[in-house]
Amino acid sequence: MLSVSHVGRRFPGGTEALRDTSLRLAESDFVALLGPSGCGKSTLLRLIAGLDQPDDGRLEWDGEAPAPGDIGYVFQDATLLPWASAEDNVFLPLRLRGLSRAAATPEVASALARVGLGGFEHARPRELSGGMRMRVSIARALVTRPRLLLMDEPFAALDEFTRHRLQADLLAVWRDAGCTVVFVTHSIYEAAFLARRILLMTSRPGRIDREIDSTLTPGPETRLDPAYAALVAEIGRGLEAALQ
Repeated sequence: MLSVSHVGRRFPGGTEALRDTSLRLAESDFVALLGPSGCGKSTLLRLIAGLDQPDDGRLEWDGEAPAPGDIGYVFQDATLLPWASAEDNVFLPLRLRGLSRAAATPEVASALARVGLGGFEHARPRELSGGMRMRVSIARALVTRPRLLLMDEPFAALDEFTRHRLQADLLAVWRDAGCTVVFVTHSIYEAAFLARRILLMTSRPGRIDREIDSTLTPGPETRLDPAYAALVAEIGRGLEAALQ
């Protein structure tokens, strides 16, 4: 789907966020970007989304560049319109593309149902838990049926129980939607549970130091599986090496 080749990004204040960063994304990938705070994970996500441009290197799409709606973006905060219902928040990307409410209603309802929020269409953000607000944010990103879903630590502020539930739900959504996911996290355990490929980044200026592939099939008992524990340990060792 996408090749990122020797990308570098420097900011006006002199901070070098990324240096010589390369990676490839394939269709239906689930990739975790794992590294310390400030290593450029979010910067790399913004470059992939087209929200920023690299100073060095290039990003090349296989075929046509993404059309509007081909990339969904979920931030660490749910970033919902506080005065709008769940339905209206999810409708927003379609409204900005010129769709009428009548034409968009089936897609909005489908996106909310996909994240387990059927029946909460008219709830305002203040009436929803943190986990439910994040589900609305994910539904909003999915409503355009994107080819690529970018997620910037979306579960970081949630309690462990809610986080585990949303991780399992996200995998179900990914399998159903068939999109490519790039998931930024600080959690070794989260990366091991979710991703098929875990990319480990160095400290700033960040670059991809190594890749660890997972053969796990996540399910209700995955976290009790010795293979999961072994993968967590392997990622931990790799991250320590990347940060030396």
